[in-house]
Amino acid sequence: MTAPVAEPSPPSPPTPPAPSPPPAPPDTARTTRRVEVPGGGAVLVPGPAAPAVASPATPPVVLTADGAYAARLTHTGGCWYPERWTLDSPEPYAVPLPGHQPEEPGTAVLPMADGRVLVHRRAAGRHVFALLYPTGPGTGEVALGGVACEGAELTLLPPAPRGGYAYALAAGERSTAVWLVAGGSFGPEHLAEVPGRCTGGVWLDRANRILALDRELDGLTKTVAVDLERGGEVSPLLQIAADSDDRLLLADADSGLLLIRSDAPGEPRLGWGVLGSTHPVRFPECLRLPGRGATPFAIQPGQVLTPEACAVALRLDTGAGARPALCAWRAADRKVHQLTPPDGWLPGTGHWTPEGVLRLPYATGAGPCGVARIEVPRAPAAPPARGGTGSAPRATRPVPLQQAPLGGRAAGG
Repeated sequence: MTAPVAEPSPPSPPTPPAPSPPPAPPDTARTTRRVEVPGGGAVLVPGPAAPAVASPATPPVVLTADGAYAARLTHTGGCWYPERWTLDSPEPYAVPLPGHQPEEPGTAVLPMADGRVLVHRRAAGRHVFALLYPTGPGTGEVALGGVACEGAELTLLPPAPRGGYAYALAAGERSTAVWLVAGGSFGPEHLAEVPGRCTGGVWLDRANRILALDRELDGLTKTVAVDLERGGEVSPLLQIAADSDDRLLLADADSGLLLIRSDAPGEPRLGWGVLGSTHPVRFPECLRLPGRGATPFAIQPGQVLTPEACAVALRLDTGAGARPALCAWRAADRKVHQLTPPDGWLPGTGHWTPEGVLRLPYATGAGPCGVARIEVPRAPAAPPARGGTGSAPRATRPVPLQQAPLGGRAAGG
C-alpha cells in the first residue's frame, strides 16, 4: 500500500509519489534448485525449493527380453530421471541417467540390448524418442525424432526379442498403427495399420516379425497375429468362442506355450494353449484363484517341444493394499507353487533361465539394485496326458493356431 500524499500548496501542481515496488514473494530469488542423484550426477529443477511432500510412487522396472538389462524412471527429491540396471554381471548395479532437465513423471523408458535406454517423452502434442547412455560423469543422448498421432494413444510395446529395436503402438478409435521407433535407418517408421483398436502386444517369434495384439472390434476382443514383414498382414490367433473376449498375456517362442485370459468358461479365467496346436485351450482349476487376480509375467525358455514343462511366474494381487504375492506354475505339475520373493522385489518383474531358475530384481534402502535367484521344484519326468483339465470352454477348440503366419512349427499341445 502506498503512503498518503501531503496536500500541496495551491501554486504548485501535485507531484505523485514514486510507486513502491510490490513485495517480493518468498523464495523468488532461488529460481532453480540443484538435486543430486546417486552416482554423483545432478539436475537443475526450475523454481524454488520444493516443500516436503510424500514420495511419489516409482513406475515399474522393464526388463529386456533376455533379462540382461532393466530400466525404470525413478526420483530423488521429487526429481525424476531414468535409471539403467545391469543384471547379468556378477554384481548387479544401477546407473542413473539424468539429463539437463528432469523428466516428467509420465515419461516411459525401455532398456535396449546394448545397454542404452530409450525414453518416450511428450512435447508440444508430439511423441518424442531418444536414446540415453552413460558418458563419464554425465548422460549422452541421441535424438531419434518424433511421431504426431492426434487422437491416438501411443505406448511402447514390450521389449522385442532382438533388443536393438523398439516398437510402439498408436491406438485410435478405428485403427491402430505399429511404429518402429528405434533401430530403423531413419527416425520412426510406420510399419502397419491394423483395423480396430488394439492393446497388449506379445512377440510370437525371435525375429521381431510376428506380433500378437488384442483387437477390439464390434464389441468383442480377440487376439490377432500381425506380420510386420508383410505390410501388417493380420491373421486370427484366438477365437475360443464366438461371443467370448480372448486375450493373449504371454507367449514363449521355443515351446509355443501361450498364457491366455478368456471369459469363454463363463467368467474370466486364466488358461493355456500351444501355438500351432489343434488341441483346445485348457483352463486349469488350480489357476482359478477367487479374489486373487493372477497375472503371468515370465515363462521359462528353452523347453522346445515340451510346453507342459515350462515354468510360469505369476503375480497374485490380493487387493486391500496388500503386497502382491508370487507363485510359479507348470502345466505338468497341475498345482501352484507358492514362492517367497525377496525384500524390495518389484512385483510383476522377473526372468527365467532355461535351467528353471527365476531371477527377481529388487531394490532396498541398503542397495539400489539386486537380483534374487529362486529355484522351483521340477515337474514330473513324464508329462500328464493331454486331456482337458478344469472346466471346458464353450467351444471345443480355438481357431487352429497354425493358421497364424508362423509356418514350420510342428503341432503339439
